[in-house]
Amino acid sequence: MPRVCQFSGKKTKSGRTYTTRGLAKSKGGVGLKTTGKTLRRFKPNIQRVRAVIDGRVVRVKVAAKYLRRGVIQKPTKRTWKPSDE
Repeated sequence: MPRVCQFSGKKTKSGRTYTTRGLAKSKGGVGLKTTGKTLRRFKPNIQRVRAVIDGRVVRVKVAAKYLRRGVIQKPTKRTWKPSDE
């Protein structure tokens, strides 16, 4: 299953990490030099949670940002207890 938020559509993106060398001009050097560019991936913090959608409890993949915002409603805690026999 893909790493995609079902509410916001956030998914894995690609980018680069730059390796530099040298001392910045503001600190008395001749400037930073880029010595390497490596591809990397930016992964969203996707959680698989149970949520109430249209009155039914279903499992959805949601970004943690939307969990904190309260975009989804979690089901109530179960109060059923087994009977003592």
